Amino acid sequence: MGKDQLQVLNALDSAKTQWYHFTAVIIAGMGFFTDAYDLFCISLVTKLLGRIYYHHEGALKPGILPPGVSAAVNGVALCGTLAGQLFFGWLGDKLGRKKVYGMTLMLMVICSVASGLSMGKDPKAVITTLCFFRFWLGFGIGGDYPLSATIMSEYANKKTRGAFIAAVFAMQGFGILAGGLFAIVVSTSFNARFKAPAYRDNADASTPPQADYVWRIILMVGALPAGLTYYSRMKMPETARFTALVAKDAKQAADDMAKVLQQEIEAEEHKVERIGEDEATAYGLFSKEFLRRHGTHLLGTTTTWFLLDIAFYSQNLFQKDIFSAIGWIPQAETMNATEEVFRIARAQTLIALCSTVPGYWFTVALIDKIGRFSIQLMGFFFMTVFMFALAIPYDHWTHKENRIGFVVMYSLTFFFANFGPNATTFVVPAEIFPARVRSTCHGISSASGKLGAMVGAFGFLYLAQNKDKSKADAGYPAGIGVKNSLIVLGFVNLLGLLFTFLVPESKGKSLEEMSGENEEDEAADSNGNRTTVTIA
Repeated sequence: MGKDQLQVLNALDSAKTQWYHFTAVIIAGMGFFTDAYDLFCISLVTKLLGRIYYHHEGALKPGILPPGVSAAVNGVALCGTLAGQLFFGWLGDKLGRKKVYGMTLMLMVICSVASGLSMGKDPKAVITTLCFFRFWLGFGIGGDYPLSATIMSEYANKKTRGAFIAAVFAMQGFGILAGGLFAIVVSTSFNARFKAPAYRDNADASTPPQADYVWRIILMVGALPAGLTYYSRMKMPETARFTALVAKDAKQAADDMAKVLQQEIEAEEHKVERIGEDEATAYGLFSKEFLRRHGTHLLGTTTTWFLLDIAFYSQNLFQKDIFSAIGWIPQAETMNATEEVFRIARAQTLIALCSTVPGYWFTVALIDKIGRFSIQLMGFFFMTVFMFALAIPYDHWTHKENRIGFVVMYSLTFFFANFGPNATTFVVPAEIFPARVRSTCHGISSASGKLGAMVGAFGFLYLAQNKDKSKADAGYPAGIGVKNSLIVLGFVNLLGLLFTFLVPESKGKSLEEMSGENEEDEAADSNGNRTTVTIA
């Protein structure tokens, strides 16, 4: 550790795990809880939107969203998230983490409510306003990625930092569960109160007018958890690392952290001079110096997150086939509208409970013991193995008697995504870059991930279509088939494994050690611009 490490930062690095660490996890994690709830619950109600707004008289099957509309409804929030990650990531380094943190939350609350109030009865009006508000909802969610990760990493101590950042991310698992459980409760109560026949028995009556409230209520409740933590977010002090290293105010940093750590940190004013700007060391994101020190790191964090999300978001393609195959979701025409919501929610909640949630918490438990690098490498390795194991004998898995095996393999793939790169790609960018560009670099890395998510969700929607156009889904061109798509995904995971070697291990090291800011402090010291903060 550099001898010029500010003492206030030493105090944070060596602090025992205490209550404020857990409150920070909850305050930051609630953003991710909301994020997962909002992005996930749209997949529970798209079938219902199709029944309500795209019903054709006399059709044998219930209405579904046309391909373009379906892509827009599911994908517009991803586009918003990508834009939000870049914009708020940059803003977090300019204005400070705390100032921007409240903005992202308000945006999420307002847009969650507004997306459930989508105007009109005409399909075009409803879908257009829904997409508009979901874009801005995504924009707010996007800001939460770099800010939550950066705030948590700057508050945490060295020993358990990985677990705390991963715990913030793991709140996504609870958001997914909450989305599924709430949809089950709403659809069950509406189904009991407004009884309706199955579609094939009476097409018009199978979607009662009250079903229009179901999707609106599910979407709007997403505002609650975010709204509840707004006050707490506003009360959090700015992180000491931003105040001392970026805003150059060591006294304020010491005062803020004295309150948080509940120990006296005395900033002796006669000794405190503001940290001097040394032009040689205050390099920006687009400088040669940044490229030399952190260029390969940024390449590593962006490529691994991009490749992971291609595989991770393509899961949505196979879910409906899997659920239908194992009989969790019967044919659409055998159910009424609210029953279908119940069945889809139940199936997705079970998958979340079995494979998604446990993976996150395995990472939390082990990340500071075995390190980020090992978890990411292992995760990509097993994802590659299971994807190929699903793909190569794909015809074997399609037989009815083998479908349980298929579900087990499929679940294991996503267990190792969460106990693997899905969590570590979020943690590492918050640890390895200098404080003045930390939030921006995390934003760039996560935006790259969202780009991968779009490729996974939409590229593979077309790729996975049957090679025979007559057997492809209505409105889609012929693709390369599911088997070949799975093989492509196997290679994507293999590439992720290779790019992991560009990312450094940050286990047990201070943030300044990882980012090289200690060396900068020493350079600044030789110019006589040193700051001293002592702890009483």
